[in-house]
Amino acid sequence: MGGRFLTVVTAHLGLGTNLGDREANLRNAIRSLSMAPGLQVTRWSSVYSTEPWGVKEQPSFLNCVVEVETSLDPDALLAVCQGVERELGRVPGPRWGPRLIDVDILLFADRVLALSHLEIPHPRLHLRAFSLVPLAELKAEANHPVLERTIGALASDAEGLEGVTLIGDIELALE
Repeated sequence: MGGRFLTVVTAHLGLGTNLGDREANLRNAIRSLSMAPGLQVTRWSSVYSTEPWGVKEQPSFLNCVVEVETSLDPDALLAVCQGVERELGRVPGPRWGPRLIDVDILLFADRVLALSHLEIPHPRLHLRAFSLVPLAELKAEANHPVLERTIGALASDAEGLEGVTLIGDIELALE
């Protein structure tokens, strides 16, 4: 997975799963991300059980946010995220439908990017309690680069906050 390299920046990735062994799916995604060239997993949030967003008639999700240091550009990071999804068995399905694993770029330093295939920050981040709550656990005081409000403030005002329940920590040793 080539890609242009930059200076090292911090990015935050949202992970979600509602099929199969959901905790194992999160662990496997973090492990796979940690092995990607040009990317180092530095920490991750607690795991949260969340109600489905978009399509309501499906199993609940487990979500967390992973913080990475990366020298990859946004396109190369997107390729890594999509590669992890494929490696772990994700197949195309309905938008906002059930999924084995989802790996989204939420933030890429303070960059703002609007391409046909990639928007940073994630275009619906401010609407999704399931992403904001775990992101706030790692980065509450940081400003959203477009909305200029802190992640913590956005999380506390997010619709669906009552549907986000703390499950606990992911136990995982990365080598």
